[in-house]
Amino acid sequence: MLIYYSFMLMENQIGSSTNDQPVALVTGANQGIGNEIAKALATNGYLVYVGSRKLENGEKAAAEIGENAKAIQLDVTRQSTIDAAVETIEKEYGRLDLLVNNAGISHGGTAPKNPEELMSTGRAVNVSLDEVRIVWETNVFGVIAMTQAALPLLRKSSAARIVNVSSGLGSLTWISDPECWAREHFGIVYAASKTALNAVTLAFALELEKEGIKVNATSPGYTATALNNFQGTDSLEVGSREPVRVALETEGPTGGFTGPEGPLPW
Repeated sequence: MLIYYSFMLMENQIGSSTNDQPVALVTGANQGIGNEIAKALATNGYLVYVGSRKLENGEKAAAEIGENAKAIQLDVTRQSTIDAAVETIEKEYGRLDLLVNNAGISHGGTAPKNPEELMSTGRAVNVSLDEVRIVWETNVFGVIAMTQAALPLLRKSSAARIVNVSSGLGSLTWISDPECWAREHFGIVYAASKTALNAVTLAFALELEKEGIKVNATSPGYTATALNNFQGTDSLEVGSREPVRVALETEGPTGGFTGPEGPLPW
């Protein structure tokens, strides 16, 4: 996959300071889709901050990516770590060209759960509000907090972009179609959090369009990650392709929602 994206390198250099290397921050980048995105960005010449709740996990991931990666401790549910991360990037590079809001969770527990287990406790008729709050703190409120904190640095870039990693499950148009195969997987905990994330994405896109900052949502598809107890049908390499494409597209549109097969309905 890294070779697959390397051809885009020359088209995506951003020269907004004395240091011409573009700078990216990927949240939840120590594993899964976020890690694949970080690898691809580093291969394409970006200095990538690998956001990780546990610094040691981020340091391990950054070491494996190579010299273009730096670990940074970041828990999007803790404002103090968000502020500290932004302050570090400001001191070291003075700007941020790309923010990838990838960090996400599927439930409030610590043990992996398969899709069937997730749905059995996530339906509207029996969902725990505590579970909803835990997941939405990361998947929705964490994105708002991270984006707001990063805006001063993004405004210093000549080609600022924000990419929110969403899910096809968040599409109300698709889920409400009687022929949709995923209807039974729509619940209030995870799926609805991605619907809310899409709304957040569009709100930021409309607000920041006048400033030239592009904001898009993208779905990796049904990828095998910890979110679904690795029961997804696509590999990390396949699942990361669309998020990476959107992240590297400096001259692309704003306010869009795409997946592996193209545009998705809201």
